[in-house]
Amino acid sequence: MKNNVSIKTIADKLQISMSTVSRALHGNTRIGLKTREKVNELAKELHYVPNPGNVYLQGKQTYEIGIIVPALKEEFFVKIIDVLENELRPLGYHLHIFQSQENEDCQIRALDYFKKMRVDGILCSLASNTKRYDKFLEVEEFGIPIVFFDRTPRGISSFSVKSNTEGGALKVMEFLKNKGINKVALINGPANLDTSGDRLNGYLMGVEKFRMESSPSLIKSVALTPESVLEVVKEFVSAKCLPEAVFTFNDYIALYLMKAMKNLGLEPNKDMLIASYGNLPFISHLENPPIVSVEQFPERLGLSALEMLLKRIDSEEPMKPHFKMIDTELVIYPRG
Repeated sequence: MKNNVSIKTIADKLQISMSTVSRALHGNTRIGLKTREKVNELAKELHYVPNPGNVYLQGKQTYEIGIIVPALKEEFFVKIIDVLENELRPLGYHLHIFQSQENEDCQIRALDYFKKMRVDGILCSLASNTKRYDKFLEVEEFGIPIVFFDRTPRGISSFSVKSNTEGGALKVMEFLKNKGINKVALINGPANLDTSGDRLNGYLMGVEKFRMESSPSLIKSVALTPESVLEVVKEFVSAKCLPEAVFTFNDYIALYLMKAMKNLGLEPNKDMLIASYGNLPFISHLENPPIVSVEQFPERLGLSALEMLLKRIDSEEPMKPHFKMIDTELVIYPRG
């Protein structure tokens, strides 16, 4: 005979809500231990077997969360995923990871996949070539909440968490000025990224506030590849306009810059000082690391985004778009 025991059966017998039963069966620690034990004991006694199809058809929680990141080769995003998995596991959630590889089409495929899976919510850090947001709006209208982190949309209201990138860039410029440096170049990320815009704003604020030298020839946007950084350094050398220091989009660009300088016979942090963004663990192992890097606290960023998403998932009423800023601080690397 077919087993007709459902979540409703258990809920009626224990006189609790179906949502409480569902959360208890998934091991969600937001439900008290005694309630979880009672639910699981009764489910075992009644030989309850979950039906995934019913979850989708009835629009109930799947306890699945999707996350879209540009690339897992970036340690910044790996640190975020680590802390999210540790936080979600006791709550009974599974985290599904999708890399956009900095490609908007891959990002759209990820959204379609998560929609088909009926995930409870999505966390997203935008691909560098993102130009359209219609798919995100479509997924939201379907009933799946989205929270953006680090790389967030421009020009649309959204639930977003990001670092104080502009403030971090300004701190770098102040640090360099205090070292007596006046001519600073910026090797920035793709112009359409909001994080690139924030770095540029902080850089320009520093130029104006501290009366530093700048010109369009000192501000470069690159494709986040070693080849694009090498071309920029070649431009500096051919124009005979080497800056005193270079502020890079992130630690990886700083690493590409060091390699490019060596290829062209220049010595990093001697012919040009290097300041970077991210303070990722690998730079502390470099023989000649950037003189300063901006700590973004990826764990705090990820947890704040997750907290915002879980509130949206648990809320029975629509919430107004919300933005949260995580502060940054400078980490100075002493010279040997």
